[in-house]
Amino acid sequence: MSEPIRLSKRLIEQLGCSRREAELYIEGGWVTVDGEVVEQPQFKIVDQRVELLPGARAETLEPVTLLLNQQAGQNVTIAQAGMSMATLSEAHREGLRPLHGHFTRQDCIAPLLPGASGLQVFTQDWRVSRKVDADLRRLEQEYIVQVSGEAKPGALERLTRGVERKGVELPKAKASWQNEQHLRMVLKNPQRGQIEALCETAGLKVLGMRRIRLGGVSMGKLPAGQWRYVAATERF
Repeated sequence: MSEPIRLSKRLIEQLGCSRREAELYIEGGWVTVDGEVVEQPQFKIVDQRVELLPGARAETLEPVTLLLNQQAGQNVTIAQAGMSMATLSEAHREGLRPLHGHFTRQDCIAPLLPGASGLQVFTQDWRVSRKVDADLRRLEQEYIVQVSGEAKPGALERLTRGVERKGVELPKAKASWQNEQHLRMVLKNPQRGQIEALCETAGLKVLGMRRIRLGGVSMGKLPAGQWRYVAATERF
């Protein structure tokens, strides 16, 4: 029986390519072992059939940006660890080539407020990270806020003009009722405790909140715990 060797080494033997080219083919999802795509250059094989898929390119993976509908009660570390091929939204699979390399070196940008669920953004693209960081003070963020209590007359309208709480000026916010228990709130660069403070000035208590939009990118109908790729047409 032959000794096991690395998949990258077998590919070098078959194609006469460089080690780096072999790694790029494999990490790009272009190499199959007995018909199954394998993306790990160190994967050990013996006598299996190794083939290159049609259209294969030895190119570095383009950086991607991912949107996750983070579940309530999770922190960002646990939520990110749950992102895998299995949790990619079924509605967003068609025409994509999801790769394991898309989960590496992902940075969370414009993170959710503490205790919030909903839209969490991860990116490998320094251009996206730099733009969001630079624009964060001006980017609208939209939250669905679950509340209890009865709003004071005219309280929501006052939020758009700006209010104070305990001598501290709070950010202006556009607020409207989505239903009897949920407010739709839009504000720029909210900080810890500010949504709760805004609701308190209106006579309401926050029970939970979920972000659904950051700038021009909406989460859409993404199920809780699932993720999708940011489309090329979407802009924060």
